[in-house]
Amino acid sequence: MDIQELWEKALKETEIIRPRIKDLQTFSNTQLPYVLLSASSINAGDTVVRKGEVEVEKPSLILPTHSPQFEGFDFEKELKINQDFLSSFLIIRGARFPSLIYSNKTDSLTVFDGELDKAIGFYREQLQRREDVHSGLVVAPEDCWQFSLLIFIAQVVARSAGSDIERLLEDYRKKHKRRKRP
Repeated sequence: MDIQELWEKALKETEIIRPRIKDLQTFSNTQLPYVLLSASSINAGDTVVRKGEVEVEKPSLILPTHSPQFEGFDFEKELKINQDFLSSFLIIRGARFPSLIYSNKTDSLTVFDGELDKAIGFYREQLQRREDVHSGLVVAPEDCWQFSLLIFIAQVVARSAGSDIERLLEDYRKKHKRRKRP
């Protein structure tokens, strides 16, 4: 499958079962833990479970001129897509990420002995029982999990943007007022 087909597949089949409830942190980097589930393409009836977290740099009012950097997503290793091509590909399709570093660290890659629906129920209940408001639960195709993870991140970033801008401006005004006082 080429990159366009993988992107369209991810858009069509990615499902955010349980979004991250907490917004991004405004004044420090944010860890976005996730559980990403995929029906196994090797063992029919099993589910591939990726657990990890993406670190998103703190937002800023002045963004660097370069494009976003995606580290640890294995685009080059697994899909043979280099960073520059990926950035251009996303921009052409209207998917824009702030020019920050998004660093993915997959903590574990395991197999859940059971169908995808059973895995969804298990992990949803586990997150609810722990009252975990930080982690997201995402269903993704196994062959384009990277794009599905980007879709999850984009959803969190978009939801947080308005409040981040307000907090940044408020902080700037407070600092600026302190400097003007004699």
